[in-house]
Amino acid sequence: MPRRSRAPSGRRRTSPELIPRTAVFLFDHKSCEKRALALLRRLPPLHGDPVVISTVRGLRDRHGPVHAGAFLRQRRIAFDCARPEFPRVFVHELFHFVWLRAGNAVRLAFENLLRQEWQGGARGELGWSAEWRKAALGKSDVRRRTRRWREYCCESFSDTAAWLYSGVARHEEFTLERRSRLLRRAWFRKTVESRSLSI
Repeated sequence: MPRRSRAPSGRRRTSPELIPRTAVFLFDHKSCEKRALALLRRLPPLHGDPVVISTVRGLRDRHGPVHAGAFLRQRRIAFDCARPEFPRVFVHELFHFVWLRAGNAVRLAFENLLRQEWQGGARGELGWSAEWRKAALGKSDVRRRTRRWREYCCESFSDTAAWLYSGVARHEEFTLERRSRLLRRAWFRKTVESRSLSI
């Protein structure tokens, strides 16, 4: 997740041995472990191979400094964010794994929801990751389902999940209009919360 502005890089902090606390996550730092486990109670059930949660200094991507990065093939999430941002950032990065494994039908259904928003002129988003990508879209991106559009959809999915499940009620990046928020909440209840999520 960018710092308001994904192969991040950076130097890993000194870390103890990985501490397994769930079947799904391995933590290299107890402070991350405690905060993440509290968030898991807000989420639908998860299943899949373990994901390593690590802390990294100086995390960056091609756009500049970032709060975190999901390394999907390595099954690792790296964090470099302030404590108040952790809940939102953790859920956002986790839902990149959910998006990857959700299947084409789910991804296309969410794309259709976003396309309806776009056609209706809905303004704002639920996180900077999605908002700056949305601002860069053109009509041809939406019509042709370009990479730019698909990346926006992925970021919007993750930002929406962070808005719903992080426990953060208000944030300066929650700019999406109310009607669209309600439609997204209903979509997640029907499509995401009705089953165990594969990560």
